[in-house]
Amino acid sequence: MAAGFSGRMSRGYLLFGNRSLTISSDPRRPQYHLLPNHNWMNDPNGPIYFNGKYHMFFQFNPESAVWGNMSWGHAISEDMIHWRNYPVAFTMSSGAPDAAGCFSGSTVILKKDGRERVYAIYTGVVRDKDHETIRNEGLREAQCIAWSDDPLLRKWTKQARPVIAAPPKGLKIVGFRDPSVWKQNDVYYMIVGAGIEKAGGCALLYRSTDLLDWEYLHPLATGKWNGKPTSNPVDDGEMWECPEIFALNGQHLLIYSTERKVFWQSGVLDTQTMTFQQKKSGLIDLGAFYAPKSQLDAKGRRILWGWVPERRSQDEMLKAGWSGMMSLPRVLNLDPDGNLKIEFLPSTKMLRRRAIKPEVRNDKAVVSVPRCTGELVVSSPRGEDWQTQIELPGKTLELKYDAGAHAFVVKNNTVALQPHDLPSLHMFFDGSVLEVLLANRVGLIERFYYEGNTAPDVTMQIAGKKLQVQAWNLAPISANRLTSIT
Repeated sequence: MAAGFSGRMSRGYLLFGNRSLTISSDPRRPQYHLLPNHNWMNDPNGPIYFNGKYHMFFQFNPESAVWGNMSWGHAISEDMIHWRNYPVAFTMSSGAPDAAGCFSGSTVILKKDGRERVYAIYTGVVRDKDHETIRNEGLREAQCIAWSDDPLLRKWTKQARPVIAAPPKGLKIVGFRDPSVWKQNDVYYMIVGAGIEKAGGCALLYRSTDLLDWEYLHPLATGKWNGKPTSNPVDDGEMWECPEIFALNGQHLLIYSTERKVFWQSGVLDTQTMTFQQKKSGLIDLGAFYAPKSQLDAKGRRILWGWVPERRSQDEMLKAGWSGMMSLPRVLNLDPDGNLKIEFLPSTKMLRRRAIKPEVRNDKAVVSVPRCTGELVVSSPRGEDWQTQIELPGKTLELKYDAGAHAFVVKNNTVALQPHDLPSLHMFFDGSVLEVLLANRVGLIERFYYEGNTAPDVTMQIAGKKLQVQAWNLAPISANRLTSIT
């Protein structure tokens, strides 16, 4: 868990100055996914559209390429595609309720006296073995608040005391973090990720009229423990992380992370009793995707971001000098039956540079994506089987469409499609990550690695009749895989 923070924030950037050439020339480092210039990142925190710009905050270690020293990193964009990294928004404060870490949270805009102020509500952590909320780690969590009047949200002021100092009394809590806040009429509501010992994960509900004084109500939603104890209660479903609920297409969508997966539930939020009634459920992604957070964009669309973790050792991350990235932005919708639909943000098309023409070999379409960087769209009418075989460095990934079942089969998972869905695959390759949407119903993020100073080409064979295959080379969002401010 969190290691003690030492040194000034500039220390991490001085280290980066000595490593910049190595990091910027690393072919495994993505060219158009958001990530900091160096070191470790994980959960997206409080993404927000404010003052004409998009702000992404994220869990960041300014000292190292492995987890620790949790702070809020910061990047700004005008289109959610091209980003520039800014200095850390805020970090741990000695003697404060976040002295051992500034964990995940959310942001909200409060309008008062003709001006807008952005508040960040996040989990602060201190070392306290006698009152620990993170089991066996001697760490106590509380919900904290900071605010910014800076038009670019670079400068923040923290409140000295937590807004919620401890979990509700009488509950055997095994975790208490990742607040998500929204406004409903004139009342603010917050859910906090938690877990009840040997019962299961849950989202604890609070309300407030001013963001400072909060009243606990009840669990908004609960899950079930799988009965197989692990050292981390999140891994066995005993706790939920990063829960979030929001209105979507006349319904509500609840998202939470547990057992190393991200789950969704659609349903109805009764605004009188503030209870959630589930209608449909499923997974958001089948691969390396965790702890997502959503926002509304300038057009009112619900955009989801997720952390894409590494699948390599700590020694390899330290050697590389960087770890983790943000997923591409995904637009969420619910159909009338409550089924989740996921699409890549349409403006990703601005990255397209030139088309890649598929070849035909032995009744198969063959596409070669140069140096692990490109986009591919495969679609077909219903009624016939087809499959895509992707030769990634060190592994082969097969994606099969079963027309009889009207479903995709991938990595021992069967993804059933809705009757009106057309089978399709939308893929993005970027250095060491493959991000796929299957018929706009579920995602799949695959990580892959290779040796050397040059990324290899990725080859795909698509077998089937009446297929439409399109592919493009993509432009990087910076000249050197780094996106610092000047």
